[in-house]
Amino acid sequence: MNWSNRPAWLFPVIASIACVIIAVAAFLYAGGQRGTAAPGVRESGQALIGGPFELVAHTGETVTEADFEGRPMLIYFGFTYCPDVCPMSLQVMAQALNELPADQRAEFQPLLISLDPERDTPEALAAYVETPVFPEGLLGLTGSPEQIAAAARAYRVYYARAEADASMAEYLIDHSSLIYLMDRQGRFVEVFPHATAPERIAQSLQRFLQEDGA
Repeated sequence: MNWSNRPAWLFPVIASIACVIIAVAAFLYAGGQRGTAAPGVRESGQALIGGPFELVAHTGETVTEADFEGRPMLIYFGFTYCPDVCPMSLQVMAQALNELPADQRAEFQPLLISLDPERDTPEALAAYVETPVFPEGLLGLTGSPEQIAAAARAYRVYYARAEADASMAEYLIDHSSLIYLMDRQGRFVEVFPHATAPERIAQSLQRFLQEDGA
């Protein structure tokens, strides 16, 4: 397909639709691993989502899942060159956290794990996570392609490089768009598909804290 003959707005729209379809497929796949459940509903039982990782923070430090023990995590897999779906999801995460009282909001560690280690250096992530509409305290994580692939496998994240047409300056990454809630021990609690309302996420986060005894 020759994108040079298409309207400029068409590719982002198609990319957004593709990401939504991928997100739904990934969510259904995850549900098949642990039993069927409605989005945003906390489940009991052991889910096959999450696990050890070793990545590089936007501060330049090497971190593992153990560094976040004691704090529930909100994790999003994306990339800084994402034109719409990633920034929208991070804004939703921020809006959900802002629905909480300050003490509850401070309980959670928001994380962005890059799926584009080639371009998302620690320096690039450092500038990106400071975007005012993103969650306060957002930590960007990157690493080698092998480290990113291992983290993505652990969280059942689909991603693939979409090669650029000759008329396009940059390539994109097709990927599932999900926000993961992990507990204080790094265990899966629930997943929020793309376009989940911030209010619904905030309610789930408060319910988690109540059940967790925080």
